[in-house]
Amino acid sequence: MKVLRAGDHKRMPWKNGRGETVEIAVFPADASVDDFDWRISMAKVAEDGLFSIFPGIERTLSIVEGDGLELSVDGCEPAVLDTSSLPYRFPADVATYARLTHGTIVDFNVMTRRDNAAHQVERLELPLSLDGSGHTRFIFCLGTEVRVRGACRDEMLQSQDVMVVEAGEAISMTGEGAVLAVTIVPAKDILSRQNNHSVDSMPVQEAAYEAASL
Repeated sequence: MKVLRAGDHKRMPWKNGRGETVEIAVFPADASVDDFDWRISMAKVAEDGLFSIFPGIERTLSIVEGDGLELSVDGCEPAVLDTSSLPYRFPADVATYARLTHGTIVDFNVMTRRDNAAHQVERLELPLSLDGSGHTRFIFCLGTEVRVRGACRDEMLQSQDVMVVEAGEAISMTGEGAVLAVTIVPAKDILSRQNNHSVDSMPVQEAAYEAASL
């Protein structure tokens, strides 16, 4: 397992130039906002406005700081999200308007290119144990002083640190608060999961019409 510290995350402009994104992980490693297969990031939203359009991308958003955001995805009922909400999945290639309900928020985003990958984001309360998975997982820390125990070593996570848990690794976590657990699945593996315990069964909110199937 590996820790990505909050202070080391890469900062870059939004695609629409109206804010700043904190990039946590991306594949390929040298990908831009236009050609990634998958991307994990955070962003501060300080004003109402349209989200950037990402053709061919599926997106899941979670509020990690602040009091609320109303998302209006074209063709869907508006959804009001806050820090207690389930992760919200929607297509990133349709018009989406964001309205702040009580001031600035920080959101956590996972995006995958539909032809190449799929993803799932799950909010989990601490303490918890995770068995080994067939895929690498990214565990985003929402609390402070969260201890992670693996087979070979322990790590301490602070708010917005990310633990990268390699395929097959089992971990336990103790502390206060919650984490966001991200699983990214290559497109070639999607069908093979249908007869196994799948991340598709994890709780998630979706835009009112059916999004692209995982």
